[in-house]
Amino acid sequence: MLRKILQLFYAFYVATTFLVCLFIAFPFFVLISIGNNAAARMAIHTIIKYWAKMWLWAIGMPLTVLGEVPPNDRYVIVSNHISYLDTINIFAAMPGYFRALGKKEISKIPVLGFVYRQIVIMVDRSNPESRAQSIRTMQHALNEEGNVYIFPEGTFNETNHVLKDFYNGAFKLAISTQTSILPVIFPDTVKRWHYSAWWKLYPGRNRAVFLPPISVKGMVMEDTQQLKKHVYGIMESALSKQSAQ
Repeated sequence: MLRKILQLFYAFYVATTFLVCLFIAFPFFVLISIGNNAAARMAIHTIIKYWAKMWLWAIGMPLTVLGEVPPNDRYVIVSNHISYLDTINIFAAMPGYFRALGKKEISKIPVLGFVYRQIVIMVDRSNPESRAQSIRTMQHALNEEGNVYIFPEGTFNETNHVLKDFYNGAFKLAISTQTSILPVIFPDTVKRWHYSAWWKLYPGRNRAVFLPPISVKGMVMEDTQQLKKHVYGIMESALSKQSAQ
């Protein structure tokens, strides 16, 4: 009973600090976003990056980065997705700039949705035209701005398996642009912030593990399924190993 009461107080503390930070930063985001260009997106990204590191420390979930962070190059970054915390961890973990692919529905959330729209490449997976447009935007981002970040599972993994089945998008993008894939795993986030409810928050260990980049040099679209299966196997094995520690 005491644990449950303390957990509720902790969830209130986390939510309060998040909202206070969001409302303090919001006027700056609005001013920066007037530019509506890559420089404005990079500025907002930088603010969120340093905020994420400090906020995770303040709420008792400091992020530890493991594995070898690759050199400053362009990557299609993929990671598992099982918690709300994943979207914050990616900012704290990644050393460079990236644009993430995200669900369009989140852009409708008041205040938070505004910030989301500034930096995320939005997609409506139920709309073929939206999916096609998101691919074109990601190709442009890789060529002109920096990395692209995709959760290949599409949404939270609520199965009994380590990973859900992957969508093809990340792997088609990597092959079409001949951009290496960088797998990153988050083995602890479901224990820190469970996907079933926003208030299921618990402090503790929070790791991001970088896996070696996977080259797609010379691959063609016919290799998409093979590449997807290869990346899935590497991430599945790494998650099983890290979760057991």
